[in-house]
Amino acid sequence: MDSTKKNVELESRRDFLKMTAAASLAASVGGLMPGEAHSQAARSTGGPWYKRTYRWGQINLNEQDPLHYDMQWWRSYWKRTQIQGVIINAGGIVAFYPSKDPLHHQARFLNGGDLYGDLVRAARADGLTVFARMDCGSAFEPFYKAHPDWFAMTVEGKPYVVGGRGGDPAVGMAPGEDDDVVLYTTCINGPYYDEYIPKILREIIAHEKPDGFTDNHWAGQGRDSMCYCVNCKSKFRQASGKDLPARKDWNDPVYRQWIEWSHKRRLETWDLFTNTTKAAGGPDCIWSGMLSGNFVQAASSFRDMKELCERADIIMLDQQGRASSGFGPPGTGLNGGFQENGDTGKRVHGLGGWDKIAPESMATYGPRKAARPIPEVRMWMVEGVAGGIAPWWHHVGGYQEDRRQFLVTAPFFQWYAKHQQYLINREPIATVGIVYSERNFEWYGRDDGNYLALAPYNGMIQALIRARIPYVAVHADNIDRDANKVSLLVLPNLASMSNSQVESVQRFVSKGGSLVATDETSLYDEYGDRRPDFALGDVFGAKYTGKRVGPHNASGLDHSYLRLTPDAGQDVDGPRHGNEPPRSAARHPALRGFEETNILTFGGVLHEVKPAQDTTVLLTFVPVFPTNPPENSWMRTPRTQIPGLLVREQKGARIAYLPADIDRRYEQGNIPDHGDLLGNVVRWAAKDTIPLEVRGPGLIDCHLYRQQDRLVLHLVNLTSAGTWRTPVEELIPVGPLTVRMKVPEEVTWKRLLLTVSAETVMPVHQKGGWVQFEVKSVLDHEVVVLE
Repeated sequence: MDSTKKNVELESRRDFLKMTAAASLAASVGGLMPGEAHSQAARSTGGPWYKRTYRWGQINLNEQDPLHYDMQWWRSYWKRTQIQGVIINAGGIVAFYPSKDPLHHQARFLNGGDLYGDLVRAARADGLTVFARMDCGSAFEPFYKAHPDWFAMTVEGKPYVVGGRGGDPAVGMAPGEDDDVVLYTTCINGPYYDEYIPKILREIIAHEKPDGFTDNHWAGQGRDSMCYCVNCKSKFRQASGKDLPARKDWNDPVYRQWIEWSHKRRLETWDLFTNTTKAAGGPDCIWSGMLSGNFVQAASSFRDMKELCERADIIMLDQQGRASSGFGPPGTGLNGGFQENGDTGKRVHGLGGWDKIAPESMATYGPRKAARPIPEVRMWMVEGVAGGIAPWWHHVGGYQEDRRQFLVTAPFFQWYAKHQQYLINREPIATVGIVYSERNFEWYGRDDGNYLALAPYNGMIQALIRARIPYVAVHADNIDRDANKVSLLVLPNLASMSNSQVESVQRFVSKGGSLVATDETSLYDEYGDRRPDFALGDVFGAKYTGKRVGPHNASGLDHSYLRLTPDAGQDVDGPRHGNEPPRSAARHPALRGFEETNILTFGGVLHEVKPAQDTTVLLTFVPVFPTNPPENSWMRTPRTQIPGLLVREQKGARIAYLPADIDRRYEQGNIPDHGDLLGNVVRWAAKDTIPLEVRGPGLIDCHLYRQQDRLVLHLVNLTSAGTWRTPVEELIPVGPLTVRMKVPEEVTWKRLLLTVSAETVMPVHQKGGWVQFEVKSVLDHEVVVLE
């Protein structure tokens, strides 16, 4: 990079940071009264608090905070960030109020004080909703010694513990120095959950009643840490008549019973806690445990996201930032993308309903006491809000020496508060539905759910984002309910499907709905047991032969290819072999953009199928051949009849099936040809129903919503995220973008707003039910409102 260009980029970054800091400072001086008035108005609005509290803040207290908590400063921060609700540590591992229970560990520097109560009273005075934070996942050694049977045990009878300075969470670890905290893991099947926590919840309500309770460690031990305490043994035997399984074995009927029993227990715990708080605090004093946006992680901790999102009055998400490494095999170096947060919003709202609020803990730090770069934090917030998530800032500890983490929150939360009317109470507009299920992640994915099940899903949504195709997430159990909202269902390796889910897809296609499916979709039942053939084989027009090819090594770098049909002709420039046709014949729309090549790189897994007579094979498999030395590298078998992509049309439905795992390969390898192919296939199958077209440079994630007589479009600039590994430290603007939106006939509009740049859009063209306009530039995001 030359020095001039480098200096320009450095100045651009400095200008961005200065503007953000200036906005934050201005808010701290002049924004107190408006924020206070807004909070007071929010609490006086009709309806329960959990249906009108959108903007949240949390200071996760530590045991030293009672000594020097700066109440005045934090109250001013509440006001200038214009939050409507605050999350305050109450009890569980550590009590921040004078608990009467001798085993309830008091914050060591509380000294008879009541920091929890002081904060609740301050929040009430400022008109804020209060969520009391609990953590019932572990306890200190005195509690364990008093009730060892309330704690999780290994098969050898040793307690599960976590902690230790610099150590890993080893089993049976002895406490070290005074500050070398070791915590003992509580068992979800024992009296700690059944009796003790409900008692503490009632005590907190009697002491200083919050509006509700939340807890991010409520679900107990995960799948990889089976508990063999006396309570688990007795309760499992009572439920199943069997002893606990001695080890993990997915094919063992008893292990399967344990998995199902463990899921059921989490639902029982959820119901117990929320019934307790409502009985003690009134019908609106709810309990809502935090959930994870990663459904593979949720399954491994027995959190049934479908059931829990339906149960929750407000969906609290503990997903604080994007992962520093992605979902590929170890060592790939792939990073999690911001788009995962937008997808999380779609999935949880698709389960719980778009009328529910789904706040997400958005960390400003990383690690605990150091600030994350402002662009990294802001992009996570931006993408979450685009997916329908409500913002929730989060700091660890009441005192922060790295003050940079405060610079990002006020400007973003003030923007959200100003434009909140456009960001809530809306429904997505999309004609493409991506189908998924937790059982596919768990029972098909089993111990490799990220690679087997989540990677194809992520690869498909990444391809749609790149193609700027809006989509909604559809749970496989809700296909009949949600199918009338879309014209195309996409099943990215939905391998594990129940008979009822299969029948739902068949009904959708029989009514003219189109379908795209990949890899092993429908080849396994709901427990991950292999079927003799695809349950949806008649829909695909394909019969499984039982044969599978590649890759031959764990890195997935086999040099196999997919051949396009028909061949490019001699009119395409390049050396001639002699067998090319004189001129290129027209290819199927799914192969658009590949006119100058006969092959696409592959390197993945392909399941051999026999196509039905009415299907058209667009891609065929080219097997692996030697790559080294180069003198020995040529295709030994340049042509086969093994299909890589089949398409057919039946009764108005367009159907595409890829026996090749192109979606997984795209997530793993980020090969542009794979993204282009998936985008083409989806566009062909969707016919002319996609309601949005965005032209221009950059990687743009598009979210389109309808809000009564209004359309709202989010354009999120992921170009930086797609270019650099975490964390993003500089935002790169893109533009101009030409946008075309299809406007429903019943929507009348008079103006078009850009809520981020606040620029005037001229001109706006309208023709044939579409509007077209230009957005000059997008830094991190733009929200377009047509009303």
